[in-house]
Amino acid sequence: MSKPTSIKTSEEVRNRLRLLAEERGTTITELLEELATRELTAAEREQRAAEAARELGIEYTEQVQQAGQDAWAKIHAHQGGAAA
Repeated sequence: MSKPTSIKTSEEVRNRLRLLAEERGTTITELLEELATRELTAAEREQRAAEAARELGIEYTEQVQQAGQDAWAKIHAHQGGAAA
């Protein structure tokens, strides 16, 4: 098991994490572990995009990369997030 550590956050965020954890029947620690392992780093996203292009028989050029980023930004904007 890993050595425990602390993360500083606002009381508001802590309360939200506690509520989310309670709703899922888990702890804040387990919730944070799940979120941290579920989210991809930029390098992991890039690697997966290149692999997907390869599977589709598409050369992963800068233009393909930019088109993909533009598409995800539009999707994110339509989901209520800020456009990238």
